[in-house]
Amino acid sequence: MSEDAAPERIAVNWSPEARADLRAIDRETAIQILHCIDRYLSNRTGDVKKLKPPKTGFRLRCSDYRVFFDHGKETTIEITGVRHRREAYR
Repeated sequence: MSEDAAPERIAVNWSPEARADLRAIDRETAIQILHCIDRYLSNRTGDVKKLKPPKTGFRLRCSDYRVFFDHGKETTIEITGVRHRREAYR
């Protein structure tokens, strides 16, 4: 197995607002969102886009939800929010 087969894992910091957002979602959907985040972190696969100004950071699409995050250092990301697509960009 070559070294570049699996990208290095990165740490996740959750903002208090993002934690509250995730807790407000039903359990089954929240688990799906966590799996989506884990897949992105382990394989760098997923629907990720850089946000356009005035917003900053990135967005990961997880079914009807959007996970907003910023890259901190090379080995960390900070999740800043988890919103339903209806409310994500307001």
